[in-house]
Amino acid sequence: MLVLGFMTGTSLDAVDMAVLETDGEAIQAFGPAGERKLTDATRNVLLEATQQALKWERGTPPPTIFPHAAEMVAEEHFSAAEAFLQANDLSWPDIDLIGMHGQTVLHERPSDGAPGRTVQLGDAAMLAKLTGRPVAYDFRTADVAAGGQGAPLAPIYHLARAKASGLQPPLAVLNVGGVANVTFWTGGEEIAAFDTGPGNGMIDLLVQARGAGRYDAGGKYASVGRVDEGVVRALLAHPYFEAPPPKSLDRFDFSLEPLEPLQLEDAAATLVAFTAEAVKAGFEMMGAAPTEVIVTGGGRHNPEIMKALADRLSMPVKTAEDHGWRGDSIEAEAFAYLAARTFRGLPISFPKTTGVPQAMAGGRIVRP
Repeated sequence: MLVLGFMTGTSLDAVDMAVLETDGEAIQAFGPAGERKLTDATRNVLLEATQQALKWERGTPPPTIFPHAAEMVAEEHFSAAEAFLQANDLSWPDIDLIGMHGQTVLHERPSDGAPGRTVQLGDAAMLAKLTGRPVAYDFRTADVAAGGQGAPLAPIYHLARAKASGLQPPLAVLNVGGVANVTFWTGGEEIAAFDTGPGNGMIDLLVQARGAGRYDAGGKYASVGRVDEGVVRALLAHPYFEAPPPKSLDRFDFSLEPLEPLQLEDAAATLVAFTAEAVKAGFEMMGAAPTEVIVTGGGRHNPEIMKALADRLSMPVKTAEDHGWRGDSIEAEAFAYLAARTFRGLPISFPKTTGVPQAMAGGRIVRP
């Protein structure tokens, strides 16, 4: 099948798109990939939806902004893909299936016997109608309902991608997005995964809170800052780091309050160190010693994050591009792959990746 995958991250930066030819097991071919920046109108609505989601009490109706935001996400996806397909000499009839992750506005892991909650906004029925193609969506709900974390979901794709590159275990794939998550491939079909801690998300929130932009472009603030190791230790005292994997996070799970006494540059440098130290702690908890770590996601564009990972981890740290991967498109590719697995009823989450009792299928399909 020729599958178009979409991903919009918590940075609210762009719609990422990638085409794969896959049956949900092997990858036959890699089609084009690209992105289109979110419009300010959509970004502003999603920011408001996220703020309302954070205040949404369990057992009460969902915020009324959700349906409107979901429609805007679908329209953004359609507009982005129209231009993307045309630029790559493709049209909608060429596409057999669409995978739409949707925009995460809330992610709460299970806690104290309460099930988790996870919300990804995107009107799949509207997208199916606009494109005339079937759309796989809602990849996390079934996992959460079964007692899983609902995240991360990309590990089964990381395994397929590593195999397609002829790589050998043991290795780790570290995605540094708003939150950082790692996939360990120990051999055969064995994978384990969890969120290690913050990725770019806290740094973005810090920079925005200080009125210094949307993110620390190129690590310019962190590069001239001084790490406060005491604050790093205080942040690492969060109970999340004592919990055994698999486990998952929302980018709002950690407070910026410990950083308030620090000037922006020092605070940014300290958060970079926190990200890297949390990854190191995750490796130590797993007792894993991969031969290398392959870094994907937006965080690999921040040279300070890459330097901190190289300094604090004991194994070689490579970028996705070092192996010929498209680092900015891995998650869009992943949801194309997961869409194909959903279409075929294949498992997308596993006991050692999300904590579900047994390997299980997920996602739903809506047809035009």
